[in-house]
This record gives sequence, structure tokens and C-alpha cells, in this order.
Amino acid sequence: MEPKEILLAEPRGFCAGVDRAIEIVERALLKFGAPIYVRHEIVHNTYVVNDLKARGAIFIEDLAEVPPGATLVFSAHGVSREVQEEARQRGFSIFDATCPLVTKVHVEVAKLAREGYEFLMIGHKGHPEVEGTMGQLLEGIYLVEDEADVARVQPRQGEKLAVVTQTTLSVDDAASILAAIRRRFPQIREPKQQDICYATQNRQDAVKQLATQVDVVIVVGSPTSSNSNRLRELAERLGTPAFMVDSPEELQPDWFAQAARVGLTAGASAPEVLVQGVIERIRALGAASVRKMDGLEETIKFPLPKGLKLDGGMTIHKSRKQGAD
Repeated sequence: MEPKEILLAEPRGFCAGVDRAIEIVERALLKFGAPIYVRHEIVHNTYVVNDLKARGAIFIEDLAEVPPGATLVFSAHGVSREVQEEARQRGFSIFDATCPLVTKVHVEVAKLAREGYEFLMIGHKGHPEVEGTMGQLLEGIYLVEDEADVARVQPRQGEKLAVVTQTTLSVDDAASILAAIRRRFPQIREPKQQDICYATQNRQDAVKQLATQVDVVIVVGSPTSSNSNRLRELAERLGTPAFMVDSPEELQPDWFAQAARVGLTAGASAPEVLVQGVIERIRALGAASVRKMDGLEETIKFPLPKGLKLDGGMTIHKSRKQGAD
């Protein structure tokens, strides 16, 4: 059997936070010239990182690698207070590309900590967003990755306890962990609005629709991308075989042997140019048509930091923008 139709999830691909983060690096390169140093991958996508490297971005983990007086960009995932302070002390020219929805969590943690709260954070150990959020405090914030962690965690007090969440988690997994937290700590304070971001929620909702209508789901995203991994897991949980690819070359023909209809989506850090490349590869395997699902149109746009206005005649790179459907 050859694939006959590709069904495109809507929405998919870049979110407003990713778009903003990449544009910050692009504008910094144009305005100040290469090299521009970026702490951690600006977003978790191999294509995006390699594209920016080719234009003069240098990605580092240790600020000691950055020369005095250099321009430094913090990645979309956010950084700890310790990293912020070290960067200031070293005298770098700093542009913060932290997603505003992650910054919202940081602000909430700082505010409630001043009121005497401790925190449980739902998230994945070692993820830079988790390290950045937990690093807003020196103590009093405890990571829970699953319901077993909820049973084990020992905050110093339970009267003033709040919960925050990594923004790119599985909505369903986070809900089950939160339910376990509520059972153990009935007085826990929850955010006024959930921390899982609108883009993560929207892409997962789209995959829930997509997976029921196709024989296989392909997710465009890098292995390090949390939200891309969650999309693949969600499709499989719904009973549809699912595979994640970092580039069109990773597609395997045998994935489509029993698939007349192929579902295609992309994580929030994956550019549309990769989606279009995957479409062309699946067309080469036999797909004759591409159809876009009905879905939400995202119109959110976040403002850029001050100091990045371009002089006349300077234009940013356009290959990351969404291609034709």
C-alpha cells in the first residue's frame, strides 16, 4: 500500500515564543555583527540552530566561553538567577529571549516566595526550562516528575505551598500529577491560569483530532524538543503508530507500508520549511494529495526586547517563516 493522502495538523510548528527568540538572534546578528553568543540552543531544533550557526551565532553552556564585552542572548527556555547575575557581572550586552510565558512562571515564583511559599514543580529533570525556573530560588522548590515523586516529596511546610509547571508537558500527564498533588496537599495554591502554554495545548489538541483520522502520524521535531516528544507519545497513546523526524531524510518507507492516510504535525520549535520537505518526501512515496485540518489560527505575537530595532535596509532571514500549505 502506498500513502494516498497527507493530513496536516493545524496549528503546528513555530509558536510566538520560538518566533520571537529566533528573531532576537537574527536581529542581533544584523545589528551588532557576528559572533553573537547564545546560552544553550536558542530553541530545541537542529535545523534552526545550524542555520544560526552558519550566520555567526555561537552556542555555549558556560559563560566562561564568552569573551568580555560580547553580546549574549539567553535561550527561550530561560535561565537561573545565578546565570543572570554572572552574565551581568561579566559585563556582557544581554538580550533575554526567554519565552514570556516562561517569564510569567518566574515572576509568580519570585512573588510567592516573598510571601513565604515553597513550591512543587511538575517537569522533567535536566530540561533547561526546569533548571531556569527552579534556579529562581536558592531553596524551597521541589521537582516532581510523576505521581511516585508526589508521594515521596517532603516540603518543609504545607501551609504555604504552590505548584508550577514546565510549559511544554503533556497536558494529560500534568493533569494526573496535579490531581495526585491535590490529594496529598489539599491546600496547595495553583496558578490563576495553567502554566502549560497555549501552543503546547493547541498542538496536542490538534494531534488528538489528527490521530483518529490517519493510519500513521509523523511529528517533525528534534529529539531534544520536549513538546515534539509529547506529540509523538500522545498519538501512540491514542493507538496510532507515530514517528518523530528531525529532517525529511529520516523518513523510512516501511512506516507507510500499511498507511493510506498520513498525519503530519510539527513541534513548536520546528520550522515550516522542514514540514514542506517532509511533504515532498511522502509525495515521492506515493501520496497524491495534501489536506489541512480545520483548526485554531494562532495570532499571538510577543514584543521584542528594546535595543534591537534595525537600521533602514536591514531585513531578517525569511526561511523560518511558514511556507505554503
